[in-house]
Amino acid sequence: MDGILVYIFLFMISLLLALKLLLSHGKNLPPSPFFPLPLIGHLHLLKHPIHQTLHNLSKKYGHVFSLWFGSRLVVVVSSPSAVCECFTKNDIVLANRPFLNTGKHLTYNFTVLAVAPYGELWRSLRRISTCEIFSTSRLNLFSGIRQDEVKRLLCKLCNGNLVEELLIPTVVEVEPMLLDFTSNIVMRMVAGKRYFGDDVLHEGQAGRFSDVVKRVMMCAGATNPGDFIPLWNWIDPTGLQKKIMKVGEEVDAIFQGLIDEIRNQQEGGNTMIHHLLHLQTTQPEYFSDQIIKGLIHVILLAGIDTTAVTLEWALSHLLNNPEVIKKARLEIECCTGQKRLVNEEDLSSLSYLQGIILETLRLTPAAPLLVPHCASEDCQIEGYDIPRDTIIFVNAWAIHRDPNLWEDVTTFKPERHENAVELSDSYKLLPFGLGRRACPGVGMAQRVVGLTLASLIQCFDWERMNGSLVDMTEGQGITMPKAQPLVAKCKPRPIMRALVSEVIHPI
Repeated sequence: MDGILVYIFLFMISLLLALKLLLSHGKNLPPSPFFPLPLIGHLHLLKHPIHQTLHNLSKKYGHVFSLWFGSRLVVVVSSPSAVCECFTKNDIVLANRPFLNTGKHLTYNFTVLAVAPYGELWRSLRRISTCEIFSTSRLNLFSGIRQDEVKRLLCKLCNGNLVEELLIPTVVEVEPMLLDFTSNIVMRMVAGKRYFGDDVLHEGQAGRFSDVVKRVMMCAGATNPGDFIPLWNWIDPTGLQKKIMKVGEEVDAIFQGLIDEIRNQQEGGNTMIHHLLHLQTTQPEYFSDQIIKGLIHVILLAGIDTTAVTLEWALSHLLNNPEVIKKARLEIECCTGQKRLVNEEDLSSLSYLQGIILETLRLTPAAPLLVPHCASEDCQIEGYDIPRDTIIFVNAWAIHRDPNLWEDVTTFKPERHENAVELSDSYKLLPFGLGRRACPGVGMAQRVVGLTLASLIQCFDWERMNGSLVDMTEGQGITMPKAQPLVAKCKPRPIMRALVSEVIHPI
């Protein structure tokens, strides 16, 4: 009997998909591969890395083309003119996010800033994040934390060597150090805790946190057919649905624990949670525990992995282009002299360093596909009809590597970003998204990546492990990690003597 019901259900879904295709036949939809399969549509065409698969399809079907993901129509955009149309004329129409089943369990039923539907809730969350979390004054308040964690990272890279031994090169696997580093920065800003390295007081809590963050990133980056084929979630053959639900419950428990711990403290503090709980006493309708947990969710899960990945890619590019390191170091030393470490106030004067970061984000963006948008009503993109509820993917990776837009497209050239203001208006470079749903944490990311990369260049000589170039193959994952983690040799430069002495013999 159950088998008969399954076949009936499959038949009904196939019939609905066929009907949907027939109804859309009269519209001028973007070009699409022929013959979508029953139930799954074009999902069988998706191979990792997905952004590269979509780029290859765009070569055949154009910069605006469509696919059927199960019963959902998806339009892929990969040209500046189409992106401009999306985020100017159609910005409000495309300001929604698609309701995907994964988000329901990981984002408090779509009440988190990144995925909340466009409307009053989203406007309130955006105001809170802009004014209370990522404002210049709040970011300035935590500058000491960022500077301290950078110094700890630099000392860790010395591998515990004493001052007299500082000229010994150290072999380091970069990724684990950077993940610990970015986790500590974000956790200290959010809750006043260090979870990795020295001065860690809550090792059990740190282990739970690290494990659940990894599993959330795995679930968020997994291709879930259940988001497009309703029957899939009912059967759940891979168990992904249950995993997502369990991870969502664990994340909620950890975030609620952080809130309750700080709420019960006798003394005050200056963390983000302290600040949000203070606002809760005066504006409880805007700062419920669920809203606070959602804000923590965005900061932790969007600010840790993406920053670490960007720094690892940047170092990889630099190791393959040693002449760039020399130019960047000369610029830094012209600004700071030979005796003091670079700081955040110096970043605005380091235009070549900013070019290195932009070029890293061009070639290896942490979000190769922007967070998907969803049409709230019928609209048009470059003359094609876009029906309501269509999912829009912007392939930033493809635009960043379009040879018609960039000279020597695969070459790492920081000099091409000398006029960053003009570039930002060209829709050629969009690592943080555009329009109303652009990433609100750009300022924080720029500070952390800029200060860290400048410090690593200033304080260490970097060398590849052997004569061959660093492997730049992309791995699988939502933030486009390296397929082969970066392992390199770093030798402390003379300026590190003063820093290590300061740490070993504090005044």
